Amino acid sequence: MIKIPRELELAWRDVREKIVRGLREYFFENEFEKAVIGISGGLDSAVTAYLAEKAVGRENLLGVLLPELYVTPRLDVEDARNVVQNLGIESITIEISKIVKDFIQSYPLIDENEIAKANMKARVRMVYLYAIANSRRGTVIGTSDRSELLLGYFTKYGDGGVDIEPIGDLYKTQVRKLGEYLGVPEKILLKKSSPALLPGQTAESELGFNYEVADLVLFYRFDKGLSKEEIKEKVEVANSVIDAILKRVEKNTHKRRTPPIIKARS
Repeated sequence: MIKIPRELELAWRDVREKIVRGLREYFFENEFEKAVIGISGGLDSAVTAYLAEKAVGRENLLGVLLPELYVTPRLDVEDARNVVQNLGIESITIEISKIVKDFIQSYPLIDENEIAKANMKARVRMVYLYAIANSRRGTVIGTSDRSELLLGYFTKYGDGGVDIEPIGDLYKTQVRKLGEYLGVPEKILLKKSSPALLPGQTAESELGFNYEVADLVLFYRFDKGLSKEEIKEKVEVANSVIDAILKRVEKNTHKRRTPPIIKARS
């Protein structure tokens, strides 16, 4: 059984129904024909796919697998295929390494900067998802959770480029618990989070803290409105970790805002 901090426990049936209802209303009221979702084999995309299937029906859901040769772990591809098979949905697989190579050949400096290279891959995937959605009169379903959105742990106009975020109100640990309720395979639930944009990349090593700690800090700050000093009394972790989490949120505020418009007529 997945265990999460008691502060983050929710009525999972109600959570499922609210998300399913909201996604269903969005899809049918806008008269889309396909809900298009990138399925990576990770936790967030699996949970989102399970919810989307309940919301719009398997006949209206299209799973898109966008692995990169020698970078995307083989087990992730297998898990993504299992999600598609378990749900009985249509799927497309497009291997992106040729497009990535073409980008780098046309502008070699990309290859010298890991951040530029990783973000470019996420944006390549976004372009594919929207091209496919547009060709099928569809909409792109996002897979980011509240933890990632607050921390800015997503690529602007990459995995952040979507039409709707079904799990965007749930912290990572809550998504894991909801996944257990939905029947997502345990191997996916327990998998270490990773954007898989670079070989061996994991979220925890890149962030410098784990989601179990981050979620509590974020919950107390943004759900309960506690100050940094009050949070330090609640969460048993080094003060430097709490500082790092909140600093990252502040630093990435620009990712959560629409681009500023400079006023020129007043």
